[in-house]
Amino acid sequence: MRIEKGFTLVEILIVVVILGILAAIVIPQFTGASTEAKESSLVSDLQSVRSQVELFKIQHNDILPGEILNADGSITPATAATFVNAMCLKTDQYGVVGTGATFRFGPYMKKVPVNPFSNAVAVTVANLAENSASVAVGASKLAAGGSTSGWYFVCLDNTDADYGLFQAADPLLNPVDGTTPHVDY
Repeated sequence: MRIEKGFTLVEILIVVVILGILAAIVIPQFTGASTEAKESSLVSDLQSVRSQVELFKIQHNDILPGEILNADGSITPATAATFVNAMCLKTDQYGVVGTGATFRFGPYMKKVPVNPFSNAVAVTVANLAENSASVAVGASKLAAGGSTSGWYFVCLDNTDADYGLFQAADPLLNPVDGTTPHVDY
């Protein structure tokens, strides 16, 4: 009598069903871990940049990175380019970027971090004159900055509480209320 060795069709189907159930349980947990890692990275980057912005303000008599204190006491508003240069290069006490002995402050960062959600580095300077309430939510800023912006920096109106706010710019919805972008970390 000869006995064939192998698995029956029923045994193979049972194993496939068990593997499918395990995959359905495990795969969503990996997806959530990826989002949590991005959120953690975002929070860390925001804390780092915000602390460096505060240090810049302390060393430059309350002007923000990218702003320039003119001889007549007026302040030239920041642009995206002047913000990045002020944070990544040496500046003097008036916020002017340059080299030499008088440019003794900074650099505050090696480079602007990448926003882990939008994969963008660009900084958009937000103007509070548009609508200061929209800056806190960020919805209109997302439309203005598009997909190329990684960060928003509010610095064109020093009369508002959000003056100097550095926030993320990404189109992802907040899981708490389903409407607000991830700019309120």
